[in-house]
Formats: sequence, C-alpha cells, structure tokens
Amino acid sequence: MATADRPLPSYDELPKYKDFTGCAWEVWGKDDQLGTINLLTDEVVKEAAKEITTGKRICLNWPLQFPSRPAFGRIAPTHEIIFKAHRGAVHDDVIHINTQSGTQWDGLKHFGLLKHGVFYQGTPASSFKHGEIRIADPTNVDPELIKFGIHNWAQRGICGRGVLLDMVKYYCDLNGGKLPYDPMTTHAIPAPDLIACAEKQGITFRRGDILLLRVGFIQRFCSTNQEERDSIADKPETFAGIEQSEDMKRFLWNNHFAAVASDQPALERWPPPEDPGHLHQTILGLWGMPIGEFFDLEALSKQCAETGRYTFFFSSWPLNILGGVASPPNAAAYF
Repeated sequence: MATADRPLPSYDELPKYKDFTGCAWEVWGKDDQLGTINLLTDEVVKEAAKEITTGKRICLNWPLQFPSRPAFGRIAPTHEIIFKAHRGAVHDDVIHINTQSGTQWDGLKHFGLLKHGVFYQGTPASSFKHGEIRIADPTNVDPELIKFGIHNWAQRGICGRGVLLDMVKYYCDLNGGKLPYDPMTTHAIPAPDLIACAEKQGITFRRGDILLLRVGFIQRFCSTNQEERDSIADKPETFAGIEQSEDMKRFLWNNHFAAVASDQPALERWPPPEDPGHLHQTILGLWGMPIGEFFDLEALSKQCAETGRYTFFFSSWPLNILGGVASPPNAAAYF
C-alpha cells in the first residue's frame, strides 16, 4: 500500500485486470474510497499554499444554469425564487439539477468497467442501491449504502497545486491564431501535445498536482448562437477531448495527478473509439481519479497569460452528499 513518503508504481508496473492494463486497486489498500485524492496529503497542500502570493482569486464554476439544455439526456437545470409575501421582505429559492449537467466532478460511482460490471476496487454494480436514497439519522448511516460516495472527497477537500495547460492558446500560437479543430466535434488531443504545451509554459509537474485542460468548449459555446447551443441536447454527442491511448494513460498516471478536469462536456474525445473504449473506465474505475468537466477556465486562462504563471493554489469542496455520484465542484484558483 502506498503512503505519503513511498514511491508510487509506474503505469507499466501496475497489474492488469482481465483485459485492462493499469489497475491501481491495491495502491492505497483494498478498502480505499479516496483514490488519487490520497495524494493530497497535508504536506502537499501546505506546499501548494505557497502559490498564493497576490491574493487574486478566480472562480472556475460555470453558472449553474448552463448549459440550459444539457447533453447526454440529463435534465435541464431549474431555479425558482419564492417570495414570502406574508413576511414582507423575504425570499427563498429552489434549484433542481442533475449533478452532472454543468460544471462537475465525476465521482467513483459514476463510471466503472462497462463490460465487466464493476466499479473502483472491483465492486459489483449490483451492490449499489438505486432510486431515491433517504438517510434520516446522522448517527446511524449504513456504510454500504454510501460506499464510494462523493462525500468522501467533500469531507477531505480537493485542494492542492493547480496546473493549467491552455491547449487553446498553445494550438492558436502554432496556427496563426486559429484553433485547428472545433471543440464541439469529435477530435483527439494526444499526450505529446499536452507535454509540449507544458514545456512551452515552463511547467514541471509535481506529485499531487490537479491538472486543468482548456480545450475550448466554453469559449466556443459562448460565441455561437442559441440554436447551436441548444442542439447539444438533440444530436449525438461529439466533443473534442483527450485521446484514449496507452500514452495518455501513462502521462496521467506517471505524473501522479490527484485529479484532472477540462472545460469540455466530456474530458475525453467523444464518442470514444470502440477500441480501446472509454477512458473514464481507467481514470475512475481503475485509478479512482476525479474527472472534472465543464470547468470555466476562461478567466483563469487570461490571468495565466497575463502573468506568465500557469500554476496556482486550487480549492474545491464538492457537495457533502452521502453516497452521491457526482457534484458541482465549488472550485477556485488562488494566485
């Protein structure tokens, strides 16, 4: 079992699980429910706090209302303001969302190994309760009912050094100011391009970094018309994202990122090719690494470009939902 002061195995040293390479189920022990968040030790967070030198703060959450018509068949977000007229000057409000309709962390219960029917740690899909989950007594919670819930990350926090790879800027600088792909169509970002972008930005990765990738979806979404924005709910999903490849898996694992997020609706190229299939299976199902999607990185990219700093302190506190599948991140960057 890995500890804070012991080396982690390389990707190629990880065992296989059936036809999957790179299984990390034993890295933090068979009862682990944190995955790569284990990398965010007190010392790692303390060192990351040195990134805060100016006090500048940047929100990384797209407003909860967007997109108003989500992809992947998810319900549209609604927000109702209630005026309590009998009180004279009092409001309440109610929100109704799919926790993955907008800016989100995918949790460990979201995606497993599809054809094998198991989630992180080899947990059978059949072991989870579905439907409405009611928990009335905070002193008597069934641990099996809430296993792998988002609350595990919510109660620890996803906090550490953030690193932005601004792929939009990187590609535009290489192509005369034009992005050579459409973020709203299927396109793969290969690992060598991520590495080249990091080198151009002067980044040396550290164990426990939280990797943010600006690929261009939110910029594209905000610059188009409403008809095209709404169309993502009606047509087959096609999005740019990271490539499904062994090189990409080696890049993500061997740099020992604590989490990875992007501004795309799906972190990975969508739809994925049949072979090797969804990268979510490895990142969530085999490693327990949080996947962030729809992160709003536009203001962050401007700050990084203006200052030449692409590292910062990153803070995220997901909703503390016992047994939850996913959550808005409540994320920010601090400079």
